[in-house]
Amino acid sequence: MQQNNALRNVAIIAHVDHGKTTLVDAMFRQSGVFRADQRVDERVMDNMDLERERGITIAAKNCAVTWNGVKINIIDTPGHADFGGEVERALSMASGAILLVDASEGPLPQTRFVLRKTLEAGLPVLVVINKIDRKDARPAEVLNEIYDLFIDLDADDRQLEFPVLYAVGRSGIAMNALDAPQKDLTPLFEAIVGKIPGPSHDPAEPFQMLVADLDYSDYLGRLAVGRIMHGSVAAKESLACMREDGALLPLRVTRLQVYDGPQLKDADAADPGDIVVLAGIEDVVIGDTICTRDNPQALPRIRVDEPTVAMRFGINTSPLAGREGRIVQSRAIGERLNKESLRNVAIAVEQTDDRDAFLVKGRGEFQMAILIETMRREGFELSVGRPQVILKKDENGAVLEPIEHLYVDCGEMFMGVVTEKLAQRKGRMLNCAISGTGRVRLEFSVPSRGLISYRDEFLTDTRGTGIMNSCLEGYEAWRGDFPVRFSGSIVADRAGAAVAYALFNLEPRGVLFAAPGDPVYEGMIVGEHNRDNDIDVNPTKEKKLTNLRVAGKDENVILTPVKKMTLEHALHFVREDELVEVTPKSVRLRKAELSAHKRYQAAGVRRKS
Repeated sequence: MQQNNALRNVAIIAHVDHGKTTLVDAMFRQSGVFRADQRVDERVMDNMDLERERGITIAAKNCAVTWNGVKINIIDTPGHADFGGEVERALSMASGAILLVDASEGPLPQTRFVLRKTLEAGLPVLVVINKIDRKDARPAEVLNEIYDLFIDLDADDRQLEFPVLYAVGRSGIAMNALDAPQKDLTPLFEAIVGKIPGPSHDPAEPFQMLVADLDYSDYLGRLAVGRIMHGSVAAKESLACMREDGALLPLRVTRLQVYDGPQLKDADAADPGDIVVLAGIEDVVIGDTICTRDNPQALPRIRVDEPTVAMRFGINTSPLAGREGRIVQSRAIGERLNKESLRNVAIAVEQTDDRDAFLVKGRGEFQMAILIETMRREGFELSVGRPQVILKKDENGAVLEPIEHLYVDCGEMFMGVVTEKLAQRKGRMLNCAISGTGRVRLEFSVPSRGLISYRDEFLTDTRGTGIMNSCLEGYEAWRGDFPVRFSGSIVADRAGAAVAYALFNLEPRGVLFAAPGDPVYEGMIVGEHNRDNDIDVNPTKEKKLTNLRVAGKDENVILTPVKKMTLEHALHFVREDELVEVTPKSVRLRKAELSAHKRYQAAGVRRKS
């Protein structure tokens, strides 16, 4: 095996908001990608609207910088466990990884998740303790926690001898020691070139490239992104794409591109180890091998963890369907979901018994919410059900469910309510550490289904000051049933427009979701009932006027301001017999069965049985 010493492929891995994308910005500036007077946005790599709005990385992205004649391909990965499929395919292109850890927060659940994947891939790790300028920074303690994490993840002796740097990513500073002078990112570039090996290849092997990502161009069609494992490739070359079943599809490279900064540039040829983008084949999926026609050899396919959450996606069947969205057909929804499954290896789509509905499986509710939000912005109208965990059975037929390792950081005054709520959801406390600053760190083992609707409740209980993170720990025996929601729904019993007078009289019944003038229909949920049962109401009822009433004597109706339902809150709120109606302009809640009469009949049958 030979190494390409003029090249480095490195993935940046970290927990959410530990500074990966900000550090990449600084590497761009100091490597000469941007001119000194060039004005650029912050977090250049977060180019999706949702990424900029939420301040997180959703999709792994590639870029490249050059330092002292060495090209460094950088793969910026998401930090959220729901997008773990992005991390796994990104690591397939890397020869090493930079583990970024916050100097105050230390290793958190997603740190464990991404590091475990990196160690399993056998990649060398360069540790960077970031944000050492924070007032509450504790770099020495964090370094000990990182060593403990490596040991806990069964790292070998070679992996435990990782180099450590200290950084302020926002200021573009990296140091080999805490007391070293603060200048620039030169120590980081030196560590990447000196500690992370160049990609290795066998010069005797023919050309092979593993497709790790897909993109699309209006001019070039589908684009295959991946690292050249062996051999080299030239533009206009005739190759083949090997599918999972061994079938060979002919391919002519119509355009070859490589990364230059955050952009792509055309290339006539590419060497072994480089990350390239090939155009010229439409029927390609992630995991395929692109190889020579005369000597086709398949590479091991990318394997990701199994999905743990499933949701029903269907057409919008409410009376308001088609008024706000332009794409409403089940065929179009199915095509869009299948397209997503091609680009995202952690998403699986299955057809249900209902030809107008699909079962979408993924890593978590947040990943599903991002997919739904993306589709509604593209003009889709659809209805989705409550996220459900995917259960398994062992060899004895016992039911197993996914279990999360939950980390909670909150004020000591909220410890009791948090512990009580999680105990109701079959959570078990594993550890409790009081920091001495008025905050406490708790660890729980909780069923994944217990966290689906708990996140909003947690923020309310801790008055917005609590931090909650979790990662999948494995599968355990079913821990028993528990109530999903202690309140019922206030359901409209007829169509029309909500009236202030009717809503004012409904306010004592619970929290309302509808404002005066909002369209309503039979079966639409207009509020949350104070009690645990559902009630049908008439939100369109107007005040009756007679010739004995003087209009001037009526009192003004003053309503409590309505908090509009967000998509994530709606997904957490609905029960098994309820759906979320999603359009480009609105998020509404509804019963799966709109007819009140049919719901009463079904309830009677259930009581008799």
